[in-house]
Amino acid sequence: MLNQNSIWKILTVVVLIGLCTLYALPNLYGEDHAIQISAGRNATVTADMVGQVEQTLQQHNIGVKRVEFEDEQILVRVNDSDSQLLARESLEQALGQDYFVAMNLAPDTPQWLEDLGGSPMKLGLDLRGGVHFLMEVDMTEVIEKSLEDAENDFRTALREEKLRYRSVSERDGHLDITFRDQETLEKAEFFLRNRNRDLTYAEMDGLVLRATFSESKLQEIRDYAVKQNITIIRNRVNQLGVAEPLVQKQGADRIVVQLPGIQDTARAKEILNATATLEFRMLDQDNDVRDAVNGRVPPGSQVIEDRNGMPQLLEKRIMLTGNHIIDANSGVDEYGLPNVSITLDSEGGNKMSRATRGNIGKPMATVFIEYKATGERNEDGKLVFERHEEVINVATIRAQLGSKFQITGIDSPKEARDLSLLLRAGALIAPIQIVEERTVGPSLGQENIELGMQAIMWGLAAVLVFMLIYYKAFGVVANIALVTNLVMIVGIMSMIPGATLTLPGMAGIVLTVGMAVDANVLIFERIREELRDGRSPQQAIHLGYDSAFSTILDANITTFIAGLILFAVGTGPIKGFSITLMIGIATSMFTAILVTRVVVNAVWGGRKVNKLAI
Repeated sequence: MLNQNSIWKILTVVVLIGLCTLYALPNLYGEDHAIQISAGRNATVTADMVGQVEQTLQQHNIGVKRVEFEDEQILVRVNDSDSQLLARESLEQALGQDYFVAMNLAPDTPQWLEDLGGSPMKLGLDLRGGVHFLMEVDMTEVIEKSLEDAENDFRTALREEKLRYRSVSERDGHLDITFRDQETLEKAEFFLRNRNRDLTYAEMDGLVLRATFSESKLQEIRDYAVKQNITIIRNRVNQLGVAEPLVQKQGADRIVVQLPGIQDTARAKEILNATATLEFRMLDQDNDVRDAVNGRVPPGSQVIEDRNGMPQLLEKRIMLTGNHIIDANSGVDEYGLPNVSITLDSEGGNKMSRATRGNIGKPMATVFIEYKATGERNEDGKLVFERHEEVINVATIRAQLGSKFQITGIDSPKEARDLSLLLRAGALIAPIQIVEERTVGPSLGQENIELGMQAIMWGLAAVLVFMLIYYKAFGVVANIALVTNLVMIVGIMSMIPGATLTLPGMAGIVLTVGMAVDANVLIFERIREELRDGRSPQQAIHLGYDSAFSTILDANITTFIAGLILFAVGTGPIKGFSITLMIGIATSMFTAILVTRVVVNAVWGGRKVNKLAI
């Protein structure tokens, strides 16, 4: 008989709708205003601190829902935004500067739903509130670092080729190599031109060979710096668990960072501005460190203090930088002291192997480097960064090192974890400065949500009433599919890890509500045509669904392709709109074709029907 439901159709509809409904449920529970407490470089958050936090909040008469300790962080859930502000101020005073106290929003999802992997939709900055940064990469530092790498490479290459030179120096964006005679200069020029094709070479007066980066290479360096910094910033924020970030390029040298849910910019700045890396250098044992401290520093050496304030005389030549680090993990050595195990890429492993091969039995220093903003600006209006260097470890090279080794001399396990985290997340290719900072309050975000929900509800109500009046009983079926479609959109948005609902995304949902009934309109009108042509109700239903399918498919595929293009080339709000549009198209086809067919078959199929209410 016509219009019979098969078991697989019923199971498909029930399972998919049930799954989407389950994962849409966390969105009904809302979010709590929360305070997130994490440790700075010289502190550790422990479970014992929970009592101190609770006592501090009681002293200031601040109502608390609950206090949770997880992943070396304390999360305090409070009743409202006013309590959140008071809690932050009181906890900052009680805990001191060694701890970061940041305002946040925490999902109030029941534990049983969390155990099933359920979580609410991630809301964008315009809906949830949070912080927005526009950051600029210091391209001057990028070029200088590239020149330093080229200088070190030249020294090593010329030494291995036994081409004697007087000096290699960096001047005004180029490298000058001074030779002893014209013959050696010509041999070196021929060798370097074939070895380093990204540079242009010119002979200068005084037996000087000048090397300069080509314009194409400079552009490649700048593009790589921005792309690498974007990756590193995204990894850093993700690993520290602050929020699901939006990190994307804007213009030639700028990066947009949005952290929904973060209401305190201090912690976000601490994470984003942290620029940590390592350099490995040999100690200068041929000269006296006391002479260097008194002002007589050898040309090829540099004085850097260790963590105890003691000066160390190091060679300027860098054996290896942190750019080659691909993994770093904290742990303890055989004596129970904290250390960091480092894994290098193949190029870094080869460099370390060559550098340590001839230095067995000699001391090697590990230098920790941070860039910190001074608060001052240069003539171009850009923030000035100060380079802080510190020797964290001096160890004797016992054997030739390779791609894996350990650094020790670290003060505490917490410091080892922080160092490994920053190194694992990556060293920023160059310092970045925040040129624009914006905080969106949760109240404004809540207002946007309410207005967006009103638009969706009014749009939904209008469509429901129209379908009910125009198509009668079949309109009820279409309305069931329409409500199911909304539930499925929310459920799928909640399940997809990278999906974020923004205000334009809510506009996409409103548009989907209007478009979702298009398929049913086509089907129902085709059913009416078949009835007018004298078909029986069962034949009309069967032909209506089968005949309209190809038209529905063509129309939705073209719209889906347009949404896919918007997602591929768009940024920010455009992506948010395209995601909800594409999900809405897929779910509307499922509900309009399969769900309504199952309902119609269940109500009218398989029995004698004289008239259809359509």
